[in-house]
Amino acid sequence: MSKNVTRQSRRQFLQTAASVAGAAVAAPMVIPSSALGLNGAVAPSERVVVGGIGIGRRGGYDLGCFLQQDDVQFVAIADIKQKRRGEIKKIADDHHGNENCEMYRDFRELLDRSDIDAVLIATGPNWHATAAMTAAKAGKDMYCEKPVTKNISQSLILADTMRRTGRVFQAGTQRRNLPHFAFACELARTGKLGTLKKVYAHPAGMQALMSGWLVPETEPDKDVVDWDMYLGPAAWRPFNQKLLDGFNFEKGGGFVGAFKGGGVLEWGSHCVDLCQWAVDDCLPPVEYNAPKDGELMARYENGTQLIFREKGWIPLGSCPVRFEGETGWVEAGDSGKMVLSSPELLAGRDVEEIGGYPATFHVRDFLDCVKTRRQPKGNAQAACNAHIACHAANIALTLGRQVKFDNSTNTFINDEQANRLRSEALREPWRL
Repeated sequence: MSKNVTRQSRRQFLQTAASVAGAAVAAPMVIPSSALGLNGAVAPSERVVVGGIGIGRRGGYDLGCFLQQDDVQFVAIADIKQKRRGEIKKIADDHHGNENCEMYRDFRELLDRSDIDAVLIATGPNWHATAAMTAAKAGKDMYCEKPVTKNISQSLILADTMRRTGRVFQAGTQRRNLPHFAFACELARTGKLGTLKKVYAHPAGMQALMSGWLVPETEPDKDVVDWDMYLGPAAWRPFNQKLLDGFNFEKGGGFVGAFKGGGVLEWGSHCVDLCQWAVDDCLPPVEYNAPKDGELMARYENGTQLIFREKGWIPLGSCPVRFEGETGWVEAGDSGKMVLSSPELLAGRDVEEIGGYPATFHVRDFLDCVKTRRQPKGNAQAACNAHIACHAANIALTLGRQVKFDNSTNTFINDEQANRLRSEALREPWRL
């Protein structure tokens, strides 16, 4: 405090306080009803302030699900594409009736903002894990599209990072919040099917694919497309528009190799995740075999088999799963429908049919968890176990032979080749 400040007497203090109080009575403060949560508005203290990182086609759908929630305020977008930054800003500003959505090329600038509670991460798969862990270290909760990791090592680091930082993490495995899938998993998990023998996942393709270098093209100005930031932790390669637009290197390939974790992972991170839920989210299988007759069989420690199958069974839509026990079975798919070996398994319950695998319920689960700090359905540990199962299956597929995984050390047993595929070098300066 400055030595030149004059001390107030007690009488002067009381006189000043009285005059201020009188002025307050004469001119009462007017508080907008929206600030109090009246007339249906959500009070600021109850809002979740959200930013977006890399929002393209899938991310645009997710953003729509977020904006449907009255307690969401979307305030910022970070994207390497100038055009996309402008598109997302317009969507957010039009929705909120203002011009407050800020745009960033570098997502780290968005994460530096102290007013943002959570982020929607919908970049390409190459960035998911790195962006999520950077966000966690910046104190943000996150909804992260899948696949959330590119290899086994990233899966383990992701789960550990969320535990250490205490952040709320929701993988974009939205089927965990759909009633018929949840009920099917409950039947398997609670013994209603008898001792569980087999759980089937339909990953929609089992191919060992690698991404290559395409013909170099003229790299755009950095403000238009930040190619270096797009590559991020992936090995450098020259610009090519097809790479930027998500070119499928081979049929069913998508972003593979340097950009994604292999052919089983895309749909596998959904259907294998449901199988993991059916076996009560236990540790991943310990044995993985090379494909035979369109099936890749993995085995859990307790003997239950996880079978990756290229073709579906009963036509119930995309991403079908099937759980077989000693006394019954159940199958469910994206149509919203479920088929049971016996009607008695319903036990009088009415299971709502919601087709088309909407993410709205999954987003709501995430936002509720941001407020309560409980674990969401697609939490980091659940995602870690499901992704390890997919990555290990990809390794057996790549090597064309059986591999055995030790969950206590998270390594393959006496298998140098397989262990080299557990991780990859990341390009500077990106580290996990």
